[in-house]
Amino acid sequence: MQSQKMIAASVLSADFTKLGKEIEDVEKAKADWIHFDITDGHFVQNLTMGTLAVEAARRTTDLPLDVHLMIENPERFIEMFAEAGADYISVHCETTRHLNRVIQTIRACNVRPGVAIGPAAPFEQLRWILEYVDYVLVLTVNPGFGGQKILSNSAERIRTLADSIKSSGRDILIQADGGINLETIHMLSEAGVNIFTVGSALFGSDDYTTTIQRMRKVMEV
Repeated sequence: MQSQKMIAASVLSADFTKLGKEIEDVEKAKADWIHFDITDGHFVQNLTMGTLAVEAARRTTDLPLDVHLMIENPERFIEMFAEAGADYISVHCETTRHLNRVIQTIRACNVRPGVAIGPAAPFEQLRWILEYVDYVLVLTVNPGFGGQKILSNSAERIRTLADSIKSSGRDILIQADGGINLETIHMLSEAGVNIFTVGSALFGSDDYTTTIQRMRKVMEV
């Protein structure tokens, strides 16, 4: 698994007046996943979308739907997003007192679980959960809003995480989310990222197919 390099199209940056077509277009452009940033106005300031957007996407595409829950007490919504059609759900280690139980709930819903971590949170928080997850989502910007510039220490943090995963012998993917574009994707790939969550750099481009093709060339290491 760790040799895989995938692009997750983050619909937070899509045109919501034609979301179905946007998803169809990035699927035709050969994106690997469709990514949803779900916020509640508490863990982060912004409010984004909910289960209805995931349900609509499930009717539109067969691509894996990746749901990133940036919400307090995510255990309240795991089953709802699973029923909406999520294939992957990640929750922040900072948002729940019972992370292990939440991860177990995700897997019990036949969804692949991930753990997400903010840009200033210590990786020590992941130590006792890694064996139970399929992927780790590392925020490379401060959470809540698209179009931000990547934080300068992101590659170093990801390299540290990648070394820890390699030492553990576990087959866990690393997902990066925030500030990913043609200028940053190679650096993150070298650091150990497997899944590149791309928002404004993709949906703000004139040609989704060309953009994804160029990104795939750049992220090869």
